[in-house]
Amino acid sequence: MTSRADRDTAVESSTRALLDGFATGDPADVLRLGDVFSGLGRRSFGMLLFVSTLPAFIPIPGFAGAASGPLVVLIGLQLLIGRRQPWLPAFAARRGPRRARMAQFRDRISPLLARLERVVRPRQRNILDHRLASAFTGLQLVVLGILLLLPIPLTNYLFAVVLLLVALALIERDGRLMLGAWVSGAVVGTFVAVLSGSLASMLADWIDLMI
Repeated sequence: MTSRADRDTAVESSTRALLDGFATGDPADVLRLGDVFSGLGRRSFGMLLFVSTLPAFIPIPGFAGAASGPLVVLIGLQLLIGRRQPWLPAFAARRGPRRARMAQFRDRISPLLARLERVVRPRQRNILDHRLASAFTGLQLVVLGILLLLPIPLTNYLFAVVLLLVALALIERDGRLMLGAWVSGAVVGTFVAVLSGSLASMLADWIDLMI
């Protein structure tokens, strides 16, 4: 059971410090998703989303959507209906990335996090805590999770970056960053919609030429 002191420490820890904790230990150990949000309070959705986004950075076709998409949709639905703590089904809570993979992910994004932490800080928390704002964040996550499930080429990294912005905003309690994440999500969603339409049109033209 997590002690009060552990919870207080977790709440004060930065994103990088939390990642360091998750990456420390036997590299072969599995970091269970159910343990990711234990004791993090309001920041638990952000940390769970952060870890759930990890597969989207793995350049294996179809893997990102199958691994990240359903979890992102589940997290978004819970924010949409106003849950204050995340829930995972037992089979998902027992699974997660190995600590070795978590360490690789941490090392890859640590330079970016170091720069972001200079400007990211708790501010405008009312944007995060307002019921309608939380519902809007949840709706955006549902849409991004569904888009991740679609076989749209070269879009995984775009979705992953937006999801990381949302996760950081939730973890660091930064309402201003969340506003930026909303705008980024709208821009990426519009871009992907236009790209998908263009690809569909090109495919239709190619099929007409072949017939």
